[in-house]
Amino acid sequence: MPYISTRDGRAPPARLSFEDALVAGLAADGGLYVPEAWPRFDAAALKALAGKSYAEIAAAVMEPFIENTLARDAWQRLVAEAYRGFTHEAVAPLKQLGASLWLMELFHGPTLAFKDYALQILGPLFDAVLARRGERVTVIGATSGDTGSAAIEACRDRSSIDIFILYPHRRVSDVQRRQMTTVDSANVHAVAIEGTFDDCQDLVKAMFADGPFRARLNLSAVNSINWARIMAQVVYYVAAAVALGAPERPVGFAVPTGNFGNVYAAHVARRMGVPIAELIIGTNRNDILARFINQGRMTIGAVEPSLSPSMDIQVSSNFERLYFELAARDGAAVAAAFRAFRETGALPASPALWQEARALFAAHRVDDDETRATIRETWRATGELLDPHGAVAVAAARAVRRDPQVPMVALACAHPAKFPEAVTSAVGFPATPPPRLAALLRRPERITVLPNELAAVERFVRERARRPQEVATP
Repeated sequence: MPYISTRDGRAPPARLSFEDALVAGLAADGGLYVPEAWPRFDAAALKALAGKSYAEIAAAVMEPFIENTLARDAWQRLVAEAYRGFTHEAVAPLKQLGASLWLMELFHGPTLAFKDYALQILGPLFDAVLARRGERVTVIGATSGDTGSAAIEACRDRSSIDIFILYPHRRVSDVQRRQMTTVDSANVHAVAIEGTFDDCQDLVKAMFADGPFRARLNLSAVNSINWARIMAQVVYYVAAAVALGAPERPVGFAVPTGNFGNVYAAHVARRMGVPIAELIIGTNRNDILARFINQGRMTIGAVEPSLSPSMDIQVSSNFERLYFELAARDGAAVAAAFRAFRETGALPASPALWQEARALFAAHRVDDDETRATIRETWRATGELLDPHGAVAVAAARAVRRDPQVPMVALACAHPAKFPEAVTSAVGFPATPPPRLAALLRRPERITVLPNELAAVERFVRERARRPQEVATP
């Protein structure tokens, strides 16, 4: 399974192994790595997953993507260990909210958010690969809330990794911030940037684009720009579809999204053969994706704070992977389009490309009032408390689903206790925090605030990365 960059305009493009794509994270040309072809699961392969544990499904779904990076028995042990600490036996349980509406709970990992489902795989994968190569890396990431804490939890105390996570100052919830700033590990650095998530993401990409800096520190990424993140997120879509009757029965998903990685993973599951009849994108007031799907225009606006801060994003990095596919995998065309996007604030998209995207996805914008109303109504009807991101998914599912006979799964991407203010504003009280969250309030924080300046951030990273290995420029 070779990997290619979305911006490689050569014919044929350069091909990387999974191992090299994992360690690199972001391509040197600024593109994102994607598999050269999609693995396929036929009806028999999907039926064979029925009744298996989440870890068994995960090992089977991801194995085609990792080539021979690990021997099969070692890979299966790594995956089983990754999900052993999750607090629900099903790992990603389904709860029924209505006649054909389901909720998939993706908050039973160590940081109570869906990012754990991929990052608990990524940490040990990095360890295994780096140990064999005799290397260490400096992991750089940007977070709008949950990626940072999940990445830190996956990478903390690992001798081959230093991790630096940038988050927008005063634009994540108190719980999300504390999950990053209370980790007392020498290799962990959480940095508040005076700006938005898009600013943090731009700084990460700029550091990767700085060839000497990238080479000296051997940069790698754990954001969903790293293909391994997407690969691991495909699993819960496959698991849910099989649990609801696939391959004989189609299913739909409603996904709250900002950076497009989570819903793109559902699209990958569909490309692999999972019978997904509908994919619904739920956005908050930062609705660049909904505007594109519904109106054909992708234009950058100002990032506005909302009740669902992990989705307060205007530049959705993973959309580039879909655009690459819609543009017939023309890397030169993708590079030109995304260069124009940065220069003009508008992404060039032909009517044909837009119509193809509309055939693949539906989208709905959910404002804060509708988010509160959905939390309140769901609580009254079912007794289930939603976090604001899950509420966006449920609201979007109810608003634009096409076929009420097809089971629709809305993703609950974080525990509601991570957003006490939003939940309280909807139902009058916060969710009861699990013990691991309650303990956060007693831990001291290490808060570093830096300006939105590349030089300042690179200087901070250089001074704190531990004995970085000198490597050749990628």
